[in-house]
Amino acid sequence: MTEHIMTKQEASKHFNIPIRILDEYERWGLCSAVKKVMGKWQYDDSDLEKLSLIMTLHDVGFNSEEIEIYMRLLLNDKDTDKKQLDMLNEKRDAILDRIHFREKQLERLDYLRYEINKSIKSKR
Repeated sequence: MTEHIMTKQEASKHFNIPIRILDEYERWGLCSAVKKVMGKWQYDDSDLEKLSLIMTLHDVGFNSEEIEIYMRLLLNDKDTDKKQLDMLNEKRDAILDRIHFREKQLERLDYLRYEINKSIKSKR
């Protein structure tokens, strides 16, 4: 299988990864596979897999600091699965809390709509 090597701009455009995320990735120094050639970063397939995970973590609500911690855990060979799972569970619980709060808001909104509709019907 042929390995693909891309510049930062190519990776950003091809995979729709914001340059600021690529800058963070480089600044964190998380990947020894990232090579600098003629002053420019080169991303290989391994980097692109990690960047895909970073984008997923961003999408589910992790902030940059949380992502860096998660990625350092991931790249550490010493039994970090439990810590990673704890981070994912915390994020999941927080999302569920927001969903339940929104459901309560919808119930209240629906009740208010129901009361107004009931009032409209009684005036007919």
